[in-house]
Amino acid sequence: MHICEFLRNFAAEMKKTLSILILLCASVLYAHAETVLLRTGARVKGTIVFQNEEVVVIRDAEGARFQYPRTDVQEILADDADQSDRSDQPDSSEEAITTPKKASILLELSGGAAVQPAETAGGAVGADLLVGSHHIGSRHIFIGGGIGYHGLFMGTGRYNFLPVQAAVRMPLTEEKHAPVFGVALGYGIALSKDYLGGVYAGIDFGYRCQLNPRSAIALVGFAQFQQANLSIETVLDGVSYTGRAGRNLVTAGVKLAFYF
Repeated sequence: MHICEFLRNFAAEMKKTLSILILLCASVLYAHAETVLLRTGARVKGTIVFQNEEVVVIRDAEGARFQYPRTDVQEILADDADQSDRSDQPDSSEEAITTPKKASILLELSGGAAVQPAETAGGAVGADLLVGSHHIGSRHIFIGGGIGYHGLFMGTGRYNFLPVQAAVRMPLTEEKHAPVFGVALGYGIALSKDYLGGVYAGIDFGYRCQLNPRSAIALVGFAQFQQANLSIETVLDGVSYTGRAGRNLVTAGVKLAFYF
């Protein structure tokens, strides 16, 4: 009888202990619950079980797991209970969302038509290599600078420049597929003694696809302005004279850009 009584008491105490442990576990899980806010406006509440620069995996209260690409996640919000415990600490989930601000490279390849207004026209090719930051705050905005090569072919003239420039490339939205706008300003260094370079400026507008938090590809239309001092040949009374004159060279076409 004593043994039976002991077993009944032991079972009752174990039941109480397990109930308390279950409540404590539930409290801990609730305190660390988070909400994933998607760019579509949807919210998914649960516990983050895995996240990196590519994906976020969250488990809801029923145990179901959901995986979202990082580019589809706008923000990870902690519950108030979790916020109060970490009010003096940086938000680790926010740090995980923001890709480290490491140097990014932008490579642009371009081709199109070149015009010397009111005089002659031809073609142009170009390549620009820029280094900067691909992330400003939570936006995929590229700000940087670099150098390029632009070759202009108009009539018998061949004009090659190395534009040293500062540039900005900014998507109009933070969706995976978004319009992108860009500007550049610098100085085009002439690659020949026959002519001199001058101020360079460019403007872009097109479409960009964000491949992952650090890489993207874009197809854009562009227009560029290059100031130059060219050798001009003038014939007067059958005599040829060569001198220099300032000219504005305008290029327009299509550009393929790679962010990595």
